[in-house]
Amino acid sequence: MQMELSEDDLALIQVLQASPRIAWADAAKVLDVHATTLAARWDRLTSQGAAWATAHLAGDPKQMLLAYVAVDCEMNRRDSVTAQLAAVPEIVTVEEAASNRDLMLTVITRSLEEFSERVVSHLKTIDGLTKYQVALCTRLHSSGDDWRLNVLSRSQLATLRTLGPPASLEPARIAGQLPQSHLDLLPFLARDGRATAAQIARALGRHPATVQRQLNRVLASGILSFRCEIAQRYSSFPVTCQWFVNVPAGQHEAAAAEIRSISNVRLSASTTGPTNFVIIMWLHTLADVMSAELALQQKVPGIEIVESAVMLRTVKRVGWMLKEDTTASGAVVHGGSLGAAE
Repeated sequence: MQMELSEDDLALIQVLQASPRIAWADAAKVLDVHATTLAARWDRLTSQGAAWATAHLAGDPKQMLLAYVAVDCEMNRRDSVTAQLAAVPEIVTVEEAASNRDLMLTVITRSLEEFSERVVSHLKTIDGLTKYQVALCTRLHSSGDDWRLNVLSRSQLATLRTLGPPASLEPARIAGQLPQSHLDLLPFLARDGRATAAQIARALGRHPATVQRQLNRVLASGILSFRCEIAQRYSSFPVTCQWFVNVPAGQHEAAAAEIRSISNVRLSASTTGPTNFVIIMWLHTLADVMSAELALQQKVPGIEIVESAVMLRTVKRVGWMLKEDTTASGAVVHGGSLGAAE
């Protein structure tokens, strides 16, 4: 049976969107609901695949490589090609597009060299894949981590802001790479962005205090982005549209600031390639595509909309395999870089 999400469910999800690892006791202060009730509610949402918390490599071009790859394939082999691409750990998101591009991929690797070795070389071996085109991200302006449901009241938002991490715990972006003992934690955080040191310690056979120190350093490193995701069907925004646009040189930061003011935006990034900017939005209906394009033209002087692509289906989103109805299947194919760096 299809479940429905209540306003209370949506409110909890937004709290976790803002602070994916918030303690239930703190979430209770925002929502005025007992902590054990919230924990039980979250267990129900995750067991149904309606929402989930995850961690993924941040994709900051200053630290690693983020790429958007358009793929064409033979129509009678599309399912096979899609499945093979989704199985590649570095390909974190796979979407089927209603455009002249059959599939849209999001890829995160540690370097351009790793992108060539682990992804491009693999693309060339997939039967039925006929063409690919790569756009490299040069600046990530906003991502799905920033998107919100916007169901919390002003007072709830105000309380939530007071519960943010102290400055000393904000990501410090530790210089250099983390040791393998620390990177061992990352696959557990990909599967459950709220995983505790005690849970990870049991799985790894390590002392909880040791894992807590390692977890603190991972959290402070800034290499991970944490997010709470919702099955798109329950978000009230079932339509995904991606635009490939040109923004005048020197105006990208100003354009990004204006684009961030559009609540539907899931991603905006400066890129290489035939166009120099990509934008993704979640929309209520297909009719909103035209409204969104009008908003972009009004907010960003000189913007040139070159191409738009509506997504027919998301097969994999930031490592999580999704069902046809957009709920999480429970299978997670985390980035190969999560456990590969020394």
